Amino acid sequence: MTRLPDDMRQFILNARVVSNTAAQAGHYLMSLRLPPDFETPLPGQFVMIRLKDRKDMLLARPFSVSGFERDAQGGRIEILYRIAGRGTRLFSQLDSGQNLDIAGPLGRPFEIPPDLKSLILVSGGVGVAPLRYLLAGLQTQRAMCAPRIDFYMGAKTADELPDPDAMRSLCDELRICTDDCTMGHPGRVTEPLEKVLESYSPTDTLICACGPPGMIRRLSEILVRHPIPCQVSLEERMACGIGACLGCAVAVRGQNGERLYQRVCREGPVFHLRDILWE
Repeated sequence: MTRLPDDMRQFILNARVVSNTAAQAGHYLMSLRLPPDFETPLPGQFVMIRLKDRKDMLLARPFSVSGFERDAQGGRIEILYRIAGRGTRLFSQLDSGQNLDIAGPLGRPFEIPPDLKSLILVSGGVGVAPLRYLLAGLQTQRAMCAPRIDFYMGAKTADELPDPDAMRSLCDELRICTDDCTMGHPGRVTEPLEKVLESYSPTDTLICACGPPGMIRRLSEILVRHPIPCQVSLEERMACGIGACLGCAVAVRGQNGERLYQRVCREGPVFHLRDILWE
């Protein structure tokens, strides 16, 4: 049996479903009550969730943290997810009061410099989840010296966008893009961003992104011509969540330019975009 690393000893805790409702087309928002010993997650981290006593679903599923609140009873976490297969379909059928196994918080979070003046967020589809949590954490700073926040949010269709009005209230500017032209810019979410990148200062601007591999790769191609730093949260299939199975490894550039493989669940899910090797 694989021995858990020392920082993963709280690997299996009990969580109780508070609510589990349809958020938009094919997407659900699940709220879970957590025990007091569950640590407060950082934006960009994720959890592994498993149905209790289900022999037909042995592996846990990874979910980005979309929201979290600490209270006297422990904590409450929000998970925004898309029905992508049998496992997530089973999750969508959960009712209030049901118990789950939860592991976390796991992984490497986003790192926001304290002297940042401009923050650009880029999401595609359900990749909006960790950026929602990042936005919520920045709200306490906005009355002081928080950076300007421009959010480029993309989806296949308008029906798959999370509450645009709520997202608009959390940032300085929200640019919506849909593949089928049903709302906002018609096309890829990276297209309007590419047109305005020159207006941002590379010394005090950061891009944080999460979305499908095609979006992340296109962002990498665009930033070849722009020195703005970029952190990306990668979406990969995970079996264990603790780095034991090596099933989520991606190719990255080492300090001396050599090709290395790092685990999304342990060294990620947040990586510096220019470290990722695509070929």
